[in-house]
Amino acid sequence: MAEQIIAVRKNSEGSIVEMKLSSGKVVGYKEAQQMAREGQIEHVNLFKGRDGDEHLRSDPDGDVSNNLDNLPGF
Repeated sequence: MAEQIIAVRKNSEGSIVEMKLSSGKVVGYKEAQQMAREGQIEHVNLFKGRDGDEHLRSDPDGDVSNNLDNLPGF
C-alpha cells in the first residue's frame, strides 16, 4: 500500500524540505520525489517547472486543503 504525505516541514524561505508520511517516516524532498516516481506515495505527481527542475505537487482535485503547501507542519 502506498504512503500518503500528511505533514510538511518548510525552511526559512517557505520551501518544503521534508515530508512526514502516513507511516510516520520522515523523508527529504528528493527522496519523496523518487518515491512518487516509483509509485510509493499516492495522490502526488511530478512536473517540470519553469525553472527546468522537477517538482512534487499534490494531484489536482479541487480541494486546496490537501495541497502540499497547505498541509500541517511538524
